[in-house]
Amino acid sequence: MANKIRLLLCVVFCIYFNGYSQTDTLKVMGFNILHGATTKNDFNLDTIAGVINKYKPDLVAMQEVDFKTNRAKKFDLPTEIGIRTHMASLFARAMYFDGGEYGEAVLSRLSFVASENIPLPHQIDSEPRAALLTRVKTKNGNVIQFVGTHLDHLSDNTDRLMQAKAINEALGASEYPTLLVGDLNDGPDSETLKILRSTFYKPQIPEAIQKTWPANQPKVCLDHILYNMPERWKVIDYEIVCENYASDHCIVIATLVYQSN
Repeated sequence: MANKIRLLLCVVFCIYFNGYSQTDTLKVMGFNILHGATTKNDFNLDTIAGVINKYKPDLVAMQEVDFKTNRAKKFDLPTEIGIRTHMASLFARAMYFDGGEYGEAVLSRLSFVASENIPLPHQIDSEPRAALLTRVKTKNGNVIQFVGTHLDHLSDNTDRLMQAKAINEALGASEYPTLLVGDLNDGPDSETLKILRSTFYKPQIPEAIQKTWPANQPKVCLDHILYNMPERWKVIDYEIVCENYASDHCIVIATLVYQSN
């Protein structure tokens, strides 16, 4: 009888730990890096990397990223910051700018398995924008999508609405659990966020609607972390960090648990 009980307990524990092995905890960050300039305009990549190293995220979506522009002293910012944080980096060009390129970047401590630069629609006289889609394999073998983006900043929301719809079209039918992180240049109750919330979920907690810009005295919430498949995600921490030397935007950080089944 005792042997049967031990066998039953073994089966129960095996089932439990097999399910548990499909669970991942991820710490993600959204960081508009102001093309490396800092708010003192002293171009300090060590400061930017220091902020990332302080919070030790698994994934970072960076906006306003320069690649070998003149104003960035011809530095490849994704690679330079990746080296300083010991993270792999990917870059997606939104436009050619100042002798180089300008767009989005993602840093990861996890293995990249795929990536795509998704150009976003814009009016002919507006800045081009992009979304950088990455897929990473977690420590427990789950594949998730991590998407960084930076929507148009003009008071006229025409471009932002087009861009939000384009993101939904590109990602709405995805089979992958997806995190959408970035400077969306609009607030939680805006038409832009209403469009995105037809595909993505924004955490319903006070921290997720805290103001993020400008960093020295935040007045509006522009920076967001969203996700699809809300039944698979649980937010266990959400933080707004205003490092007002590193950037004019506050940094958004969330720790989430993902359950694949």
